[in-house]
Amino acid sequence: MASKLVGFARRPMNRSTTMAENRMMTPADVVAKVMAGDHGDLLRDAVAMVVRELMEAEVAQLTGAGRGERVEGRVTNLNGYRQRAWETRVGEIELAIPRTRSGPSYFPSFIEPRRRCEQAIVAVVMEAYINGVSTRKVDRLVEQLGIEGMDKDRVSRMCRGLDEHVEQFRGRELQAAYPYLWLDAKHVKVRDRGRVVSKALVVAYAVAEAGHREVTGLDIGEIESEAFWTEFLRGLRARGLHGLRLVVSDHHEGLKSAIARVLDAPWQRCTVHFVRNMYGHCRPAPPRPARPGLRRAARGLQRHRPRRSQAPRR
Repeated sequence: MASKLVGFARRPMNRSTTMAENRMMTPADVVAKVMAGDHGDLLRDAVAMVVRELMEAEVAQLTGAGRGERVEGRVTNLNGYRQRAWETRVGEIELAIPRTRSGPSYFPSFIEPRRRCEQAIVAVVMEAYINGVSTRKVDRLVEQLGIEGMDKDRVSRMCRGLDEHVEQFRGRELQAAYPYLWLDAKHVKVRDRGRVVSKALVVAYAVAEAGHREVTGLDIGEIESEAFWTEFLRGLRARGLHGLRLVVSDHHEGLKSAIARVLDAPWQRCTVHFVRNMYGHCRPAPPRPARPGLRRAARGLQRHRPRRSQAPRR
């Protein structure tokens, strides 16, 4: 994708508040959902691939030459690897740290204490999953780690590796039956062709018959429209989404129409969104002691049979 995630749009709630504007979802929330599912290992593998390339670049800077290169002025040669476990926010990663034969020893800069490199590395992978791979973002990560002269081929290889991991996750076949599907969205600021614009980050996560949750779809759209939601849901169907008994989302008319056309499953309004909409209609805002009562009232209103829309499928 050409766009690059740069921040989040904060908009006041009003009577026309859309699903994306009313939801406090962040990229970290999305990645947390990925990690909670059966495909968290793909995210860990992506981080491991990035740090592997970073270590090779740092070692090349330390020794004066890349692995296998025969150049004048080489400081030392490499002598195998040593294993070390590295705890990250995406789980434990087993590092194979290159060892030098003589001279200065190598220790990865990103695991030095008091440095926030792990957060920066994971942030690059998170953005790749949500919004595509950004060469500029990888370059900035390399600069942050203090790696000088990292060649473009290595940067391109990192981007290609990230692309492969992301596509493996986003395009995987949905083989299990998923009775329950949640659809969510958030407006984010992205850099697109040199301009910062607002777009809709959408995520689908579902519960399989076996009882586990997983993220089944991610995408960035120009606007949260019926056409965009229809294309997104058709993509889920094409990847094998089946067995739906209930779809939960906000009361977004375009999304409801897309659900009826593509999924033909009972729909239920998300209670969380409903309560937030209730708050938005209260002037002044309801005091904190009154909010539990509003939430209980919302749960009571939701105790009815989910409605199946009669819109024709296309």
